[in-house]
Amino acid sequence: MEPDKPTFYNAHHSPIGAFATFTLGCKGATGGLGIELAQPANQPIYIGLQSSDGASLDMLPFYESGGGEDPAARFQVEQAPGEGIKEQWDAVSSLTLRPFRDEEIHRNMAASSDVWRAGDLLVRVISPVMPIPDPDTADADQFKLAIVPAVLVEFEVDNRACDHERKAVFGYVGTDPYSAMRRLDDTLPGFAGVGQGTHTALAAARGTAVSALGFSIDDILSIHLPQNCQFGLGATGLLTVTASPRCVSTFRFAICFFRHGCATAGLSTNYLYSRYFANIEEVAAFALNHFDQLRQRGDEADRRFSAAHLSDDQRWMLAHSIRSYYGSTQLLQHDGKALWVVNEGEYRMMNTFDLTVDQLFYEMMLNPWTVKNVVDQFVDRYSYEDEVTEPGDAVRHPGGISFTHDMGVGNVFSRPGYSSYEKFGLRGCFSHMTHEQLVNWILCAAVYVEGTKDEAWCIGHLNMLESCLTSMVNRDHYLEEHRNGVMSLESTRTTGGAEITTYDSLDESLGQARANGYLAVKCWAAYVALRHIFTRHGLAAQAERAHTQAVRCANTITSAVTKNGELPALLEGDHPSRIIPVIEGLVFPKHTGCEDALNAGGEFAGLINALGRHLRSVLVPNVCLFDDGGWKLSSTAKNSWLSKIYLCQHVARAVLGIDGDEVTSRADRAHVAWLTEEKNGYWAWSDQMVAGVAMASRYYPRGVTACLWLNEE
Repeated sequence: MEPDKPTFYNAHHSPIGAFATFTLGCKGATGGLGIELAQPANQPIYIGLQSSDGASLDMLPFYESGGGEDPAARFQVEQAPGEGIKEQWDAVSSLTLRPFRDEEIHRNMAASSDVWRAGDLLVRVISPVMPIPDPDTADADQFKLAIVPAVLVEFEVDNRACDHERKAVFGYVGTDPYSAMRRLDDTLPGFAGVGQGTHTALAAARGTAVSALGFSIDDILSIHLPQNCQFGLGATGLLTVTASPRCVSTFRFAICFFRHGCATAGLSTNYLYSRYFANIEEVAAFALNHFDQLRQRGDEADRRFSAAHLSDDQRWMLAHSIRSYYGSTQLLQHDGKALWVVNEGEYRMMNTFDLTVDQLFYEMMLNPWTVKNVVDQFVDRYSYEDEVTEPGDAVRHPGGISFTHDMGVGNVFSRPGYSSYEKFGLRGCFSHMTHEQLVNWILCAAVYVEGTKDEAWCIGHLNMLESCLTSMVNRDHYLEEHRNGVMSLESTRTTGGAEITTYDSLDESLGQARANGYLAVKCWAAYVALRHIFTRHGLAAQAERAHTQAVRCANTITSAVTKNGELPALLEGDHPSRIIPVIEGLVFPKHTGCEDALNAGGEFAGLINALGRHLRSVLVPNVCLFDDGGWKLSSTAKNSWLSKIYLCQHVARAVLGIDGDEVTSRADRAHVAWLTEEKNGYWAWSDQMVAGVAMASRYYPRGVTACLWLNEE
């Protein structure tokens, strides 16, 4: 990481599939241990080291200093504040808390490790980043390593210059109103720990750390009698370790999470990790006993996602987005069957399909079985049949199969065939995304088949793929002679409204689905992928039908090119907007076995060359570039989405051969600045940036589209 990057921004440190996070990085009580939250837990986190002169406890600044109500006061009616305590601890003085100065603190974040250095203290937080074995075939021991709901922390104290011991502390203030803080020493033989109820904890090996509870950190540091470490009324828990003189001491901790019992409504599930761990004590013991193996996996991830051809800015954005992705992941089980869910950041919608199709590339790199798992869930529970109509005409025509926008929200699975998001009779946000989700299912299935060569699954889903082709053609037009390869008809699910795209909060340049240039290129990619699959399986008629539609679609797009070489956002009418995501669909042919379709001298040369000319034309200030060099997805909207920018940057370089300062260096600097801006940093990685300000889609998983950059070497 470049030294001039800001230090204080929140980042996730999350187990895989636990929908849990240890968020840390912004000053103040802005992070903490959270499960299933839409934002950071906002808990004070205490990380500090006794000064070399022994007078103070030098702290990383993740807590609020001073002020606030004395938590002991409500127990001491008609007494002076602290009077009862003072009588007992008259001779005891606590260490003074002193935040390290900003210039003393240095941070280096990679995909798995987040390393903080301040004075003689080094703190390394290690998050799991590794493939998840397929739960149907996995070795139990390897599977447990991947899904243990814990994050590792390592302290190194350089005490070589001191002739005396020094204390270091690690703790937090529990904020759950439903359960008290406790010591794990009472229930976890061989270990010391503090935790809240049964669901969050910090733990270390007994003998290396001493645990204590109190009203505050000052209260704990003032304890004289060891028996009072067990005081149960306070919400503060602290682990204290002691560094020996004249050496470097290392201390290991596990941050643990656990959710007992039924985790969701609508469909009764529990966390799959509960198949292997009975409680948070077992999680802590396993994580600490396998610390070396888990750290080795973390080191491997740091190397894998720090490829030499990436710039420092790119490495940082990729690492940041990977962390945010895992903070939203949830591995559940229903009737013994695994269910993979990625929650939509602050919105907490479950398996939002227009995120699935973008996160697809990262999941294919590490655990392709999750892609199959999600597309099968959509078929089994979240598919539906509809009819279609022409705009302004109530006559119904055959539609076909499609899929919902999501599977539910906030741990509540929605009823079969319906999402939590889509309403009826609307023309904007919250309307249906019927056509786009149909295209997304096809593309996810095609990428999965090509990437895994899972022929058995493909053959078992050929009928579904045929149904999807029929549905796409029907949504073009009900009359053969009027078909042009692009969506023209509206789903009856809109009930007189209009379909939208994933860009629901933008203007019609990207929000309207019908005749949308962005969606049209994705339709072309879907037709090309279907032709490839049907040809490979000897379904000649279906392959020819898909090919005819692909050609029609490409011709419709290229015929809309303006005199100055640009494509309008909408392929009908005279729309003034110009958009970058019209190139987005070009990412798929390389991942569906159809790379020939991208050949600038091949069958679809007209489309590929037109999209290249379009991007060169619009990637200029006052059109699709902000003043700072950041990308503006639409010329008529200030709302720009980083996940889509990352994807389109990849397409520009790897498919269209366009690079330069406006595509990479200057653009990346601007995008890093957006994420690290003080008002944005609280939300970790965020997607929707309105003129550089995180206004929506915060705490978000979709930024892993940046993984595509790894393929550009």
